[in-house]
Order: sequence, then C-alpha cells, then structure tokens
Amino acid sequence: MPALEGGDRLVTRRRLLLILGASALASPFRAHPQQQAIRRIGFLAGRSRSTPTHPDPFYDAFVDEMRKLGYVEGKNLVIEWRFADGKYERLPQLASELVRANVEVIVTHSTPVTMAAHRATSTTPIVTIGVGNPVYSGFAASLARPGGNITGLSVITPDLTSKHFELLKMLLPGATRIGVLLNSNNPTTLAGALKNHQDGAQRFGMEVVPADAKSPEGIRQTFATMAEKGAQAVIVPADGLFLGQPRLLAELGLAHRLPSLGAYREHVEAGVLISYGPNVDDYYRRAAVYVDKILKGAKPGDLPFEQPTKIHLAINRRTASVLGISVPRELLLRADEVFE
Repeated sequence: MPALEGGDRLVTRRRLLLILGASALASPFRAHPQQQAIRRIGFLAGRSRSTPTHPDPFYDAFVDEMRKLGYVEGKNLVIEWRFADGKYERLPQLASELVRANVEVIVTHSTPVTMAAHRATSTTPIVTIGVGNPVYSGFAASLARPGGNITGLSVITPDLTSKHFELLKMLLPGATRIGVLLNSNNPTTLAGALKNHQDGAQRFGMEVVPADAKSPEGIRQTFATMAEKGAQAVIVPADGLFLGQPRLLAELGLAHRLPSLGAYREHVEAGVLISYGPNVDDYYRRAAVYVDKILKGAKPGDLPFEQPTKIHLAINRRTASVLGISVPRELLLRADEVFE
C-alpha cells in the first residue's frame, strides 16, 4: 500500500474523528433508553388479602394480566391495595383513601364495593368486576354507553337462580328444603336476592331456608343453623365474602353433610360439590384490559360494560362420593370441568 501524503493523512484523521464523535453522541441514547412513566392504580376489595393459608387466585390473575400488558409492580406500576376483610362498613373510608392517593384508576369487585368508590369520587375512573346491574345500581346510563366514570364487567344473570335449583333437583330428586346463604351487608342481597331464591325454589317444589352470614364465623354458624332446620342442601350465591372462603365452605358442607352449590368454580376445586356461574378469573383478566385502555387515554364512559358470554359448570366427583351422591351421567357430560 502506498504511503499517505501529509494532506491525505490529515483528511483521514478528520474523517475518523467525525465518525468517533458521532458514535459518542449516539451511544448514550442507546445505552440509556428513556425511562417509563410509573402508573398508579388503586384496588378496593371487600374481602381479605391473599395469604399462603388462604390464597386468592383472582388478585394474582389481575396482576399477571397487567404484567402481560406491560405493567410490572415495582418497575412501572404501583398498586394501592385496600382490603375491607369482610367488614363492609370500612369501604367508604378505604375508597376515600384511594381518592386522596391520587390513583389514576380504581378497580373494584362487587356492587357494594363499587358503590363505596362511586360515592367517594365522580371523576376518578372506576373499573368494576362483577356488579349485578350497573344501570339499576346507578353506575351507568346504559351498558353500551355508561356515560360516567364507571365501566367494567357486569354479571346480569337473572336466570341463574332458577338454574341452581334445577341442578339441585337433578342431583337430589327428593330434596325439598334448600338452605340459602345470604350476606345482609351486601345491598344487592337486601334488594331482592331472597325473593329470587324463593321464586326459584317454588318452581321446583322446594322451600328456602335462609341464613344470614356477615363474616367467616357467621358462615360457620349458619351452616349449623341450616342443618338444624332440616336443610338438605345449600346454595351459596355470588358474593365477595363467600368468594374468598372456598375452603371453609367445602369443609362445612362435608362436616354437616350438606351438598353445596355455588357460583364459583374455585369453590368446587376446593371441595364444594357443584358450581354454575361466570368464570371470575376471566373477569379479573378482562378488568386489566380495561385499566390498560384507560391509562392509554380512553374514557370509562365510552367503554361498554361487558356481560358473561359463557357460564361455567363444575362438579367435584370426590365430594359427591363422600356424600353418597351419584352424579347423573347427563350432568357429567354437560360439565365444563370435573374434579376427581
């Protein structure tokens, strides 16, 4: 290679410095990407925090789905958790705490929890999971166009009560007295749940034995009371308190030999005999999608309420065997899930 003349060496050196300079200016941007904004949301629950002895899969489902959408606690997401531990009278105070914390969205589950959040704020977006009827409760102008600061997942399933009695009739043809667990702290219970169950029971020649439970200890007492009053089975309706007590309900059903039918498949997984209702795990994951849309600029009043498109039937054959119940083959074939 021929030697470079002085002028050529000077040009080459200048070109090299220009290239190195451009690299030095560009490298900091590649090495240190722009930091993501930290989003703050609130989660208001009527039941308790998940623990190793009383796990709650639904909180985990929500957090997992948020992670899939790009929001990770401790990195770019802060969740302000508030739990009433079944004491619904605490909900107004907890809702106000979240408003004062300036969260961008509040996530709630069930009608009484959503009601507390609604009373605390008319401006902070609220994503609700599993309210009975948002229009009737005053949360929305319509399902398609809520119009206010609340949207989410609704469980408008008025036919399920009758279906629960129909399923019990298939399992226990001779049963005539059915216990119904109620929570009078839940305003939807006071608004007609008992009458709905009485009407459903009447269609199948059955009688309702109502029992009010406001706490886990209350649930224990009501099972004993229903058994004393001659109940031959128990219906556990959808309620935030009952949702968080799958193992207790399974234990009491076996202890008092009361076949139990609930609204949640997680109850059956824990040992309750049968369930028929929407998949709550899906609801929590869908709630994360709503939160994502709102954090990206959508208005809750423009996001339609979703309703369940599929009802899940689960059966625990081991519990049926312990209770001496032969589950009809027709019912097993219809089941979405059978726990052996």
